[in-house]
Amino acid sequence: MTGLTVSPTIAAAQDLEFRIGPGGAGVYDRDRDRYRYDGYDRRRPRGCDPEDALDIARGEGLRRAQIVRMSPRSIVVQGMTRRGPERMFFANRRGCPEI
Repeated sequence: MTGLTVSPTIAAAQDLEFRIGPGGAGVYDRDRDRYRYDGYDRRRPRGCDPEDALDIARGEGLRRAQIVRMSPRSIVVQGMTRRGPERMFFANRRGCPEI
């Protein structure tokens, strides 16, 4: 009889963590923040980071690259190539795809 009452308690204990941090030691319930572990960070902006767009443009050979226009749909980067001034257009989505 005692074996039946112990087994459900062991299965339920898998969702608990023991953490030690700046606030001290404590028990943390994983089910309380279940949506934190889905791999999607809600605080990160969903669009293209302007620094990423500049890095991609510099990697493609644009010298003195600078952002000349940002809109909700696109980012325009202007710089110099061997042939003269050049512009690159990026979609304002994650990954900064070139248009």
